[in-house]
Amino acid sequence: MIWFPMFPKLQRLFSGMAAALVAAMPVLVYAQTAVKPAQEDESKLPATIRAEQMTGRPDREVTLERNVEITRGNTVINADRATYDIVEDQVEAAGNIRMQRFGDRYTGEELKLKLDVGRGYVTQPTYRLEHNNAQGQARRINFESEDQAVVTDGTYSTCEGPDPDWYLKSDVLHLDRGRDVGTAAKTVVYFKGVPILGTPAMSFPLSDARKSGVLPPTIGTSSGLEVTVPYYFNIAPNRDLTLYPSILTRHGFQLGMDGRYLSEKYFGETWLEVVPSDLATKTNRYAVTSIHTQSLAPGWGMSWNLNAASDDNYPNDFPRTITTSSQRLLSRDLNLNYSAKYWNFGARASNYQVLQDPASPIPRPYDRLPQLTFQAGRLDMNGFDWSADSELTRFWHPDAGMLRGDRFVANPKISYPIIRPGYFVTPKLSFDLTKYSLDNPVAGAPSSLTRTLPTFSLDSGLAFERNARFFGQDMTQTLEPRLFYVRTPYRDQSLYPNFDTAEADLSFAQLFSENRFVGHDRIGDANQLTAALVSRYIEPSGAERLRVAVGQRFYFSRPRVTLGAPSDENRSDLLLSAFAQLSAKLSTEVNMQYGDNQNVLNRANFSVRWQPGPKRVLNLQYRRDVLNNLEQMDGSAQWPIARRWYAVARVNYSLPDQKVAEGLLGMEYKADCWVFRIVAQRIPTATGKAASPIFFQLELNGLTRLGSNPLPALRASVRGYQLVNQPEAP
Repeated sequence: MIWFPMFPKLQRLFSGMAAALVAAMPVLVYAQTAVKPAQEDESKLPATIRAEQMTGRPDREVTLERNVEITRGNTVINADRATYDIVEDQVEAAGNIRMQRFGDRYTGEELKLKLDVGRGYVTQPTYRLEHNNAQGQARRINFESEDQAVVTDGTYSTCEGPDPDWYLKSDVLHLDRGRDVGTAAKTVVYFKGVPILGTPAMSFPLSDARKSGVLPPTIGTSSGLEVTVPYYFNIAPNRDLTLYPSILTRHGFQLGMDGRYLSEKYFGETWLEVVPSDLATKTNRYAVTSIHTQSLAPGWGMSWNLNAASDDNYPNDFPRTITTSSQRLLSRDLNLNYSAKYWNFGARASNYQVLQDPASPIPRPYDRLPQLTFQAGRLDMNGFDWSADSELTRFWHPDAGMLRGDRFVANPKISYPIIRPGYFVTPKLSFDLTKYSLDNPVAGAPSSLTRTLPTFSLDSGLAFERNARFFGQDMTQTLEPRLFYVRTPYRDQSLYPNFDTAEADLSFAQLFSENRFVGHDRIGDANQLTAALVSRYIEPSGAERLRVAVGQRFYFSRPRVTLGAPSDENRSDLLLSAFAQLSAKLSTEVNMQYGDNQNVLNRANFSVRWQPGPKRVLNLQYRRDVLNNLEQMDGSAQWPIARRWYAVARVNYSLPDQKVAEGLLGMEYKADCWVFRIVAQRIPTATGKAASPIFFQLELNGLTRLGSNPLPALRASVRGYQLVNQPEAP
């Protein structure tokens, strides 16, 4: 971390970005104070003296010659000659000085050290710190206490060897083991013998401890040239704040801030960024995200999730900030809830901001102002399970032409699960009670609507097991057939509004749902049976090595309640799913939705993951969705290609468009004490538009990361990505 106290204008000039913050800012903790482990008082320990020749008075001062060794607790001093003042508890030594002090090692020409308080000095020293393997040399080191030392005209590096790849050189370097902080004045950082950074003052961690200071500078290219030097405030162990002024060549000055807080009863984060007088739009622009969760009292809790942006083009112009290309629907939610043993209550207010893409507009959802929910239920009351869910919602839309109104829903349910070894049967009865009160119905339509619908379901299944072998290993194989019947009578719902309802995508979970719609505005009529079969291979440890499933829904009467054109099919698409952990290094998964009525594969997902070792992973995936005109090949990898060189890549290729939808290509070089990364990425920001940021980063282990940070992009793009300088498990 770097501090510029002498250049406040320079400090205001540089900017900060979210990517640098994610990489550099440490984790908040609950603890309010850090307590240093107690150490034995060394002043009360005896000193042990060894030498080939001793002269002097044993009660006052001893002169030692040849192969001298003086030991007091965690301090060991070796020298050619020394004088030990017993009254002052002080050592003066010369010639081939070697000292170990609380695990740290020093060499030098002359030494003077007061053992009881740890004060003294060593001249022409070299040193190595135990806890972070840092090393250096200097003209002199002054020991101010057991924890603090001042290095004069010295160097510092975490590299091994006498000629380190990088080091910092400072006139005065303070090392504070108690606070795990190093500070340096008039400092130059050298890399491969070339000065790459100079500053009047610098601070850096001696460990992973959090501390205030300027975070590593970054340079980005997503919004033209971007220059960043965020400043981090370590307010308390559970609170911090980061400010990041920015200069963007396309947009001008940007100021951002991120505040985090954490407690046993609450936690949250607020991120705000402002671009006053944007050079491109001549307007003030901003984006904000705030999340908060809190326990108010026993049983009571509240939370909010607030998001906003100044304009529709914000994610296009700032693709690497809090709003991304896929986050075009910004929600604002405020929640209050109470939970008891058998019931809970919730109150919610929510609305939305839509950042429209003119080439692909999306409708704005209804606001809930407010939504009140009440849920109650108990399990195993004389063998019965029962629950009752209710909801009262006020739906509002800013478009005066959209229908507005209130909806009340009550949904009581009762079931009688019969669960035995090898099988289960669960009959269930539920009722949908819904009432609408509409503010502005169309001419001739009713303003009040009521719906009452019963639903009966019967869920049943068997479980068979046998001993088997899978790839030469003993396993347990299961065979689990399941039948699920649902009966819901038909009610004409064509006059009912649609505030929040859509037809659910077909999946194995949805096959075993009573209603084929998501939301409460439509209750699907049903006289249907779902049949499914699952087989698994399970290791003695309980790990699942293979799972194969097939399922389909059959309609005894064709569904009549729809949100679009009615269907005349007598069965749903066929679902097939398989997962196999073929070995510790290789796994594969297949999911298919086959329309056997039309003999077409409507949806498919095939994926393979091979991870033969650390920093070696290959992911391949094929996705197909006929309903949404989507067909993609997706491949990503991290792989060593030469000694110390690692390649990272991802390609998401759209087959219908015959072009790369998303892409990433990069190289990483890992040395013993530094890593260099260069990464180029393509990110879609809108229909037919994409950003192409380029990242350059030099990471000096134990000191800082210089340049723009590609690590969030690498982790998001390459599943299984690992830091190349991450220690490998033994």
